[in-house]
Amino acid sequence: MGQENCTIVTEFILLGFSDVPELRVFLSLLFLLIYGVTFVANLGMIALIQVSSRLHTPMYFFLSHLSFVDFCCSAIIVPKILFNILNSEKTISFLECMVQFYLLCTCVVTEIFLLAVMAYDRFLAICSPLLYMVSMSQKLRMLLVSGCYLCGIVCSLIHLCLALEIPSYRSNVIDHFFCDLPPILNLACCDVSINELVGVIMATSSEIITVVIILTSYLFILITILRMRSAEGRRKAFSTCASHLTAIIVFHGTIFVIYCRPGSGNGMRTDKVTSVFYTVVIPMLNPLIYSLRNKDVKGAFRIVGSKIFS
Repeated sequence: MGQENCTIVTEFILLGFSDVPELRVFLSLLFLLIYGVTFVANLGMIALIQVSSRLHTPMYFFLSHLSFVDFCCSAIIVPKILFNILNSEKTISFLECMVQFYLLCTCVVTEIFLLAVMAYDRFLAICSPLLYMVSMSQKLRMLLVSGCYLCGIVCSLIHLCLALEIPSYRSNVIDHFFCDLPPILNLACCDVSINELVGVIMATSSEIITVVIILTSYLFILITILRMRSAEGRRKAFSTCASHLTAIIVFHGTIFVIYCRPGSGNGMRTDKVTSVFYTVVIPMLNPLIYSLRNKDVKGAFRIVGSKIFS
C-alpha cells in the first residue's frame, strides 16, 4: 500500500450491519429487546443482592460484580449499535473509538478472570463446605475481585498505548459494529506485527490460565457430585453446573476464535457475527443462567417483591 494513501484519521465509520439493510427494523427491535433485558436483569440482580441479607455470601458477591461488568459491556456497545442501525450517519470520533475500545476491553478481560474466580469459589463451596466461609474470607474476596479489575485495566491499557502509536491509516472505514482492535490494526499503514503479537500472547495466556482454573475446579466439583448419595442432589448439581459451563464455553469460545489466532482481523464477517455473542448475548444470558435455577435468588425475589407490593 503506497504511503500516499495513508492519512491521519480524526474519525472512523462503523459499517455495522449496513450490509443487510432489509433487516434494519428487525435488528433494531432485536437489539433493543436484548438491551432492555440485559439492563433490567443485571441491575435487578445487583439491587437484589444488595437489599437481601440472605444473598450476602461470597458467591453472590462475585455474581454482583459479574452483573456489573455485563451491564457495562452492554451499555458500551448496544446504544451505538442501535444508533448506527437507525441513522445513516455512522461516524465515530477517533477519541470516542479509542475510549470505547478501552472500556470494552477492560470489561471483557475482567470477566475472563472473574469467571475463573467464580469457578474457584464454587469449588471451595462444594468440595470444602465446612471450611468455605473461612477460606473465602471478605479480605480474599476483595483481593480476588480487585485482581480481576486490575488485570482488565492493565491489559487494556497496554493495547490502547500500542494502538495510539499508529500514525496513519489507509482507510477510516471499520467493517464492524464497534471499535475492536483487529479491524483497527487491519487499517494501519505501518507495521503492526508487535501489536498483533502482543494481542495474541495476552489473549492466549489469559485464556489458558483461566480455562485451566475453570476446568480443574469443575473437575473436582464433578468428582464431588458423583460421590453424593442423593440422586436428586446429583441431578440438581449437574443441572446447575451444566448451565454455568454452557455460558462459560460460549464466552471463552468466542474470545478464543477472535483473538487467539494470528491475523485475527482478516475474517471480518465471521468475527462480526461471533462478536455479537460475547458483547451482546452473554451479558443478557449470564444473570438469567445464574438466577433462574437458583432457589436463593427466587426466594429473595419473592421476599423483596412481597415487601414492595404489601
